[in-house]
Amino acid sequence: MKVLISPISVEEARSVCAGGADIVDIKNVKEGSLGANFPWVIRDIITSLRGENVAFSATLGDLPNKPGTAALAAAGAASTGVNYIKAGLFGVRDYDEALPLMKAVTRACRDAAPEAYVVAAGYADYRRFDGLPCLKLIRVAHDAGADFVMVDTAIKDGKTLFDNLSFSELRDFTAGAREAGLKVALAGSIRFDHLSELQQLDVDLIGVRGCVCRSADRNTVIDPSLVRRFVDSARAVAAASSYA
Repeated sequence: MKVLISPISVEEARSVCAGGADIVDIKNVKEGSLGANFPWVIRDIITSLRGENVAFSATLGDLPNKPGTAALAAAGAASTGVNYIKAGLFGVRDYDEALPLMKAVTRACRDAAPEAYVVAAGYADYRRFDGLPCLKLIRVAHDAGADFVMVDTAIKDGKTLFDNLSFSELRDFTAGAREAGLKVALAGSIRFDHLSELQQLDVDLIGVRGCVCRSADRNTVIDPSLVRRFVDSARAVAAASSYA
């Protein structure tokens, strides 16, 4: 279970790396749950951490149903040298809308950076805004040729991943993704006390920001000591599970 932490600047990225995170997930919280950062910021972060044992991820945004726009954003992100590219399928409601959008993203990524992982991201709180259901997200990701399927939360009002989806629903989601040959990532206002449940779900990646920020507020600054504490806690939970 790798830990992905989302900085918005070079300074925060250094804290994330120093704290032992596996993936530096570069985003822009001012533009939403999966808000896209600027290409020059992404490049600056990668340059500043060159030589470190860390991978890089970039978000394309909470995308509208505009495949051409999404493809161009994906090509731009892929050109920066990131290892993971996450597309938030926000402006689509069903399979028929979502598939062309995700196919466009995947094709653009494969053309620009064939070695990068493509992540189809949906939202645990899809019922709150009539979004794409999570189980349909699996089929979209598979049919579009993505590598990962991810669930986050779109509305950042304190409700967590587990407030929006039951453990049973998350277990079904994870199992369905595995059956489809996809890797699984979970995020969405995850806290320290969620680590045991996440380990039980046996996901590949977990993503956080708010719980490692000062005052547990994603709009403040990442605290290096909280990064180290979260990473150590996640690894301790994983180690305990392996010996159980």
